Amino acid sequence: MAFAVLSVALLQPLAFAQMQMKPGSEAMPSGKTGTSSMQSGAMDMKGMMKDNNDKMSSMKMTGNADVDFAMMMRIHHHGAIDMAEAELRDGKDPQMKKMAKSIIAAQKKEIATFDKFLAKQGQPVEKMAK
Repeated sequence: MAFAVLSVALLQPLAFAQMQMKPGSEAMPSGKTGTSSMQSGAMDMKGMMKDNNDKMSSMKMTGNADVDFAMMMRIHHHGAIDMAEAELRDGKDPQMKKMAKSIIAAQKKEIATFDKFLAKQGQPVEKMAK
């Protein structure tokens, strides 16, 4: 039951973002598919979220709630790092750039914790999607 609640909590925001990214919708510029992480030289956060959602959706579940949580959160955290790196590359606001640096550091630390847990569970972290 707890795993089902966790799954909904993790995937609901991504599913909503994906609905907002349908080609031809107002949220998606005409002719764009949302699969690229960049649009016209500017950040495409929705494209990044779709790419990350695709990685999470294609992940094979083990049936072990702890392992599945760690693997899904690992992918989710890599998505946060990708978005923060895009902010550092393209952003202008010093406060947002500082926050992006903080997010990268925190997410990398948590990914390392997930990696240690997954290694103890016999899960090959190097084969998992970034």
